[in-house]
Amino acid sequence: MIQPEHSSISERNSEPTSDLNSAVVQTTDGVLIRVHVQPRARREQIIGMHGGRIKLAVTEPPDKGKAKEAVVRLVAAALNLSSSRRELLRGDASRQKDLLVLNLDAAEVSRLLTASLP
Repeated sequence: MIQPEHSSISERNSEPTSDLNSAVVQTTDGVLIRVHVQPRARREQIIGMHGGRIKLAVTEPPDKGKAKEAVVRLVAAALNLSSSRRELLRGDASRQKDLLVLNLDAAEVSRLLTASLP
């Protein structure tokens, strides 16, 4: 089981913000990225924070894993990651997803995701 190295994650923050630190958590296995997915959006983008998670918009519908694959691609592109360095941990069929990123630290992940904000 992956245990966060800190546990000060706020679930109540629902205002859009560029501070992604509460959704990017360093663990013993890598960096946990907590996302909220908006499927069937006009364009794919990282929007900001939503309820303690990073809100991502993807154009794919939540049908047969298409939105899930789009989320993984979007995060991988923002972080310049290969498929072997990222993994979907939770949320296969949910809007709330947790991804694990290997070989980066939380500060670098936050910086790269923040740079991808519109």
